[in-house]
Amino acid sequence: MPMIPDRYTRPAILLHWLIAALMILNIALILTVERFPDEWVRPVVDTHKSLGITVLGLVIVRILWRATHRPPEMPGSYGRLERWAAHAAHGALYLLMVLLPLSGWMHDSAWKDAATHPMQLFGLVPWPRIGWIMGIEPVMKETLHTVFGAVHEWAGYVLYVLFALHVLGALKHQFMDGEPELQRMLPR
Repeated sequence: MPMIPDRYTRPAILLHWLIAALMILNIALILTVERFPDEWVRPVVDTHKSLGITVLGLVIVRILWRATHRPPEMPGSYGRLERWAAHAAHGALYLLMVLLPLSGWMHDSAWKDAATHPMQLFGLVPWPRIGWIMGIEPVMKETLHTVFGAVHEWAGYVLYVLFALHVLGALKHQFMDGEPELQRMLPR
């Protein structure tokens, strides 16, 4: 029988904190974009897109790692409802970490000026738009641009709530329940 670890693996910890940091940076960029001078808006939006695609790649790696490496068991003091809520929240976070970059990419691909403004990751690597969306007739593409933009925005709001619950849950378990919750995910 395989041994159950008491903490996450180093790659899982690295991916967790790297993804979290990039998501926080990306949220800060997009929430403050209107405060930047006009000539900075396009580079800030392009950086937001680049960070989103980077997060998508890292989340895929994280999901593959998680599928092949057993995470530590939750402490025995967690009740059935807490265990269910933790699993549901983690599942929803993974879903959102995939949905947000994909909906943003689809939103960008449906942009009426996408064909004349090539996308590049961090201004260095050409990144394709989604071809089937680019090929849709203009009126339908504009409708999809609006729909994908709304999905992206609302998924962001849901992410903010789940992110806050995730952090509050970890702090509750650490400081109110006396469980070494943070030690399981902090680097040594």
